[in-house]
Amino acid sequence: MDKTFYITTPIYYPSAKPHMGHAYSSIIADFLARFKRIDGFDVQFLTGTDEHGLKIQRSAEKQNIDPLEFCNQISQTFRDLSKTLNLTNTDFIRTTEDRHKKTVQHLWNELEKNDDIYLSKYSGWYSVSDEAFYNEDEIEDMDGVKRSISSKSPVEWIEEESYFFRLSKWEKPLLNYYESHPNFIAPESRKNEVISFVKNGLKDLSVSRKSFSWGIKVPNNDDHVIYVWLDALTNYISALNYPDTNNKLFKNFWPASIHLIGKDILRFHAVYWPAFLLAAKIDLPLRVYGHGWILSGDEKMSKSKGNILDPIEIINEYGLDPLRYYLIKEVSFGNDGNISQERLEDCINSDLANNYGNLCQRVTAFAIKNCNSEVPKNIKLEKEDLKILDRYKNNLSQIRDKIDNQDINFYIDFIINSLFEANKYFNDQEPWKKKEDLVRLNTIIYTTLEIVRKISFLLYPIIPQSSIKALKIFDLSENDINLTSVGENEVLLKGSKINKIDILFKKIDKNND
Repeated sequence: MDKTFYITTPIYYPSAKPHMGHAYSSIIADFLARFKRIDGFDVQFLTGTDEHGLKIQRSAEKQNIDPLEFCNQISQTFRDLSKTLNLTNTDFIRTTEDRHKKTVQHLWNELEKNDDIYLSKYSGWYSVSDEAFYNEDEIEDMDGVKRSISSKSPVEWIEEESYFFRLSKWEKPLLNYYESHPNFIAPESRKNEVISFVKNGLKDLSVSRKSFSWGIKVPNNDDHVIYVWLDALTNYISALNYPDTNNKLFKNFWPASIHLIGKDILRFHAVYWPAFLLAAKIDLPLRVYGHGWILSGDEKMSKSKGNILDPIEIINEYGLDPLRYYLIKEVSFGNDGNISQERLEDCINSDLANNYGNLCQRVTAFAIKNCNSEVPKNIKLEKEDLKILDRYKNNLSQIRDKIDNQDINFYIDFIINSLFEANKYFNDQEPWKKKEDLVRLNTIIYTTLEIVRKISFLLYPIIPQSSIKALKIFDLSENDINLTSVGENEVLLKGSKINKIDILFKKIDKNND
């Protein structure tokens, strides 16, 4: 069986420039995509922009420009962000593309053909900011303004003709699916939230609007545009050329391995999306993972709150790899994470500069000076050498399992502990005292160089640029990185040249604070 992996980010709503929350989702997705690639998987990695709806139309009107022109400008900033974050996405989809429109309208026709869509009238509370409808018990009066309890976004009362999706029909099938597929929603706390929501009863969902025009038209009724979430969610299959189910992309990559999303849009992905797919007789994705928010202080970042942290500014000051490492390490995956400049600097100094960077520099400099700038040839691995080398082989299967369950915390902890043990091994073995025993000196150096290789391979999905730079010590390139060899010893070619490298990470001087 071919090893394939399809991962998606949420497609981002281009009503404003990207912020740290967007960067976080994308970096995590890229980490998982890179990990799977070095483990021999054929990876499809999708990101993009969701460009329809009332919020976009109003934002364009404020700037007195055409909605598409507005989207072209903002969508480009997200495409640029992908490059800035060094993402390895294989596709970037826009919901204004023809390929997407065709898929959405086909899906609508399928739902209508199966009697899951009907025309009626809608009245209720609608949040333009969230592009979501709320029940009476989901809103509250705050300082004279009706707002969503969950998002705090203002809501407005809407009454108009609307098409409805028979969501209520799928209440029991959804609950049955959650029970029979316990890994479909993660983490566990989010799954419990979704099940509780569905058990409270599902009402039919308004899936069209007449009050604005910016969106994909309902087939055979140009007075209506398709509800933005039915439109947006379909990107996951429109990017695979659905409804052509015989094409290579769809056959190889659907169902998706994982939809990676923020917890605030979990309901759409874990209730509405699977209901649409069930109704259209399309397989469901294997997993929906709702990660936590990146917080500024104690609040979620948002344009309205004015607390947006610009990832570009941080990258310009500290570099991309330090930001990637910091977000993956410091934010416990699945939970909210509060980021700070001080903790970022601590990560750079302690983990990257002192532990990883210093290990690479020390062992390389010693080998150049004492081993004729070569990977030692004459070695004899002893018990203490094999103990630290075999740690990787003994944990490789568990590492794969943990990543398949998105236990990123285990992965980063394994690397940090490995770096600690590697530095301790080098210090404890004291090769500088073994110059009279060249075989032992060579063995210590070879073992440490092998550990540098293994750790650099493991770090590649997190800090790719820095890992590739470190591997130049051995004249290894990105194409040489593979996960299986992390579990193998004596991979480095004995007698091959060892190259001096520049400092990988500059320490942050904090004395001037």
